[in-house]
This record gives sequence, C-alpha cells and structure tokens, in this order.
Amino acid sequence: MISMRLRPLSIDGSYEILGERRSDDRGFFGRTIDAEILRDRGLVAAYAQESISYNERRGTIRGLHYRLPPAWETKIVTCVRGRIFDVVLDLRRASPTFGRWEAIELDWQECNSLYVPAGCAHGYQTLEPQSVVLYRISPAYDPGHATGIDPYDPTVAVHWPLEEATVSQRDRVLPSLRDFPA
Repeated sequence: MISMRLRPLSIDGSYEILGERRSDDRGFFGRTIDAEILRDRGLVAAYAQESISYNERRGTIRGLHYRLPPAWETKIVTCVRGRIFDVVLDLRRASPTFGRWEAIELDWQECNSLYVPAGCAHGYQTLEPQSVVLYRISPAYDPGHATGIDPYDPTVAVHWPLEEATVSQRDRVLPSLRDFPA
C-alpha cells in the first residue's frame, strides 16, 4: 500500500509531506495527499481550489504571499516538474516562531510537498527552468484579502539560493514584516 508521512518543520503547524513512491519499468506512482492522515493530525484535508504556476526561468521568485484575516489560507504546495526552494514564514503574532521562516526543497522526483498552515506566508524560488508548482488552497481565493511580504525584506532575511532572480513588480513593492498589521 502506498502512503505518505508528515515531517514536522520548525514553524509550528507546518510539515513536509513525504510521499511514498513505487517504481517499475514504466516509471513511478506516488501518493502526495492522504486526507485521512491529514484529518488524524487535525490538519486541513479538504481544499476549495487547486491552482498551478508555470515558471519559465530558473531563479524565479514568487511570494511571500498570504491572505489577511479573517481569510487566512492553508496551502499544500507540490512541485510537479523541476525543483523549488519553498519557504514558509510565520505571521501569527501569538506564535513563538512569529517572523521566522523555514525552507525545504521540493522536487518532483521526490513526491514531497509543503503544508503551509493558516497564518503563514508562502513563497518559493525555482531551482530549475520550466518548473511547475501545484497549489491546493482552502478557503477559496479572496483577492480583497491577498497581499504579501517583500521577498527581500531584511527583517525576514530569507537566504534565497540563487542570486540571479526574476521577481514580479507586484512582489517587489510588497511591504516589510515591520508593516504587518497588528
């Protein structure tokens, strides 16, 4: 039976989802989500939307995006082609890890994913050209609450692995964590 495991990360409530793979001469089959395992851990197991992003260039940065309360979102992020440096940033004021970030590498060949809990920002940098990222999001997208933190904010100090980066104009003008609402 193919399953998945959850590896807790240093940001409370965030996990690396480790999918199990079965390989043969055709390729491999792996499980990336198991709702029963998520529910048993008290995690969000039903998602309102699924979105995909295609990233032409190596070094593309998307994020650090989040939604303002009361529209906090939970995400499961999976790289389905290529590799990415995936970041979760804790924005929960009552959390002991508020303002801290952690990153893991997601690789389509590893069948791993990142569980981003409500109250955290998310962003990534592509490590390979033509990387494709799949997002499972709940609740449904609410553009009136969508915002982010500057991916180069010195108070957060994410150590992006590639110096040469492509960043959208929208993300370049996102506010600092110092401006995060109380």
